[in-house]
Amino acid sequence: MTAPPEPKPLYAARLNAFRIGLQGRPGLAEMLARAASVEGIDAADLNYPDHFADHAPAEAAALLAREGLALNGLAMRYGADPALRLGAFTNPDRTVREAAIDLTRRGLDALAEMGGRLMTLWMGQDGVDYSFQGDYGRMWDDAIDALRRLAAHDPALDLAIEYKPNEPRAYSLMPDIGTTLLAVKEAGAPNLGVTLDFAHVLYADELPAHAARLVARHSRLLGVHLNDGYGKRDDGLMVASVHPVQTLELFVELRRIGYSGAIYFDTFPDHGGADPCAEAAANVAMAERMRRIAARLEGDARLAAAIAAQDAPASLRIVAEALYGPEP
Repeated sequence: MTAPPEPKPLYAARLNAFRIGLQGRPGLAEMLARAASVEGIDAADLNYPDHFADHAPAEAAALLAREGLALNGLAMRYGADPALRLGAFTNPDRTVREAAIDLTRRGLDALAEMGGRLMTLWMGQDGVDYSFQGDYGRMWDDAIDALRRLAAHDPALDLAIEYKPNEPRAYSLMPDIGTTLLAVKEAGAPNLGVTLDFAHVLYADELPAHAARLVARHSRLLGVHLNDGYGKRDDGLMVASVHPVQTLELFVELRRIGYSGAIYFDTFPDHGGADPCAEAAANVAMAERMRRIAARLEGDARLAAAIAAQDAPASLRIVAEALYGPEP
């Protein structure tokens, strides 16, 4: 029996990609206009403080409204400050750590002013590059302390940790799903959860559907970043272009756990010279195709039986038929 279709989720795309092909130094208004021109893109994530350099939060909200885009949330960016190269929440200098926390508080205030709810924390600066470089116990304590304080700043707002094995640091403090869930548990804040990035999960040597289920079991899945890659780095390739079966399995799992948030296409057309609008449209089309197939597979009794028996050959045939049509 085919499961009933779910409402289309909000789709957002990486705004900075829409600078490609524009003359001069395009700002937030130009990027939002191009994103809104793509059929199916109906939401946006803004980076803080980058996208607020020339606009107050109220002005940014007005630009979103003008283009008919919903605000999915904000994402913190710390890379522009050279002082944070040795860490944001784990910097050895307490003054720098406090500055990073204060910057994040201002981002949370901007989010609240815009009527948003979700702040994504990608803690790329928090890690080490060498053995004997970091005091792991102190770094962990400082990170957990920062998360607790930020979660308490405005309990009405959700904070999502977007983990990644490395980059820019060689080793991230929270590189995988297990470590991230430990941090969420230890911080103990009800408004703290996880954002899964498909390419990050792949090169953490994890299965996206398994990671999603673990998040749903132990925390809250607050965001999903869709892309693809070869599992060696953050390739940011188009949705399902390399791992269609794993992408489909993730969509089935998202249905099972009841995820109702936005889907954010964190892809990099700038790497390969693709037109960003065409790339975003392809991502929407592929995500919609996967959603439709996932709705059919979730209610497929044959697939349920094959999974229950761990019968991989039977599962493969059923999934292949769903993806590619009947065998000739």
